[in-house]
Amino acid sequence: MTLGLLDGHPLPRTALDRRLAALRTGPRATALPQPGSSEDRQLTRWVAQVLLTEALCEAVAVERHLPVGPDGPARLDHRAAVELGSITAAAYEGSAAVRAVCAAVTADVEPSPAAIAHYRTMTATRTPSARWRLALPDGEFEADPDTLPAALAEALRAARPGEWVTVGPWTAAVLATRTAPETPDPTPALRAAARRAAFVRWLDHERGRRLTLVEGLEHPGDPAQPDNHHRH
Repeated sequence: MTLGLLDGHPLPRTALDRRLAALRTGPRATALPQPGSSEDRQLTRWVAQVLLTEALCEAVAVERHLPVGPDGPARLDHRAAVELGSITAAAYEGSAAVRAVCAAVTADVEPSPAAIAHYRTMTATRTPSARWRLALPDGEFEADPDTLPAALAEALRAARPGEWVTVGPWTAAVLATRTAPETPDPTPALRAAARRAAFVRWLDHERGRRLTLVEGLEHPGDPAQPDNHHRH
């Protein structure tokens, strides 16, 4: 009847039983595996790891005197959830203590200038300096001047705004010109990703140091437990 041990102290399984009961009576109950099946036991292990992560972070929040707000829904985008991993992502979304600890232990993490420069290099694309609002005989559309036939673009550059020009089979007029938006600064996104990676490393270390798993509630990815059928 033990969920696991935190710093050598047993945690009651009652929280796991309540969480599973809530899932099995919730709106997604029909998507859950058949009770008693291997997949159902894996679900139990997964939920147990979420609860252990929450309990660990609750203890850390108390130790560090962190302000923890009331638990409420916090939604991660798909990329953030993948970077954290399903167990940590579920704990993060469901527990204010997990979110508070994540913020505290990663507060000083910043992407390096080299990482920012590398990201800019790897994602660099030719950004047009301007966009044209064009009129054609059959309608209007917006385009980068460099994507137009070169002869037409040259003629339009020489023409006055609104003046129709014909080059070969093309007839058009530039109605308006606007400056293309600048490429957004990647630093906030890189900072968030770096902090998620740092939190995962910190959490893995603390789990290994402070949590003891019990038979039947091993990590679902543990290759030694009998229900791990994952194959590559």
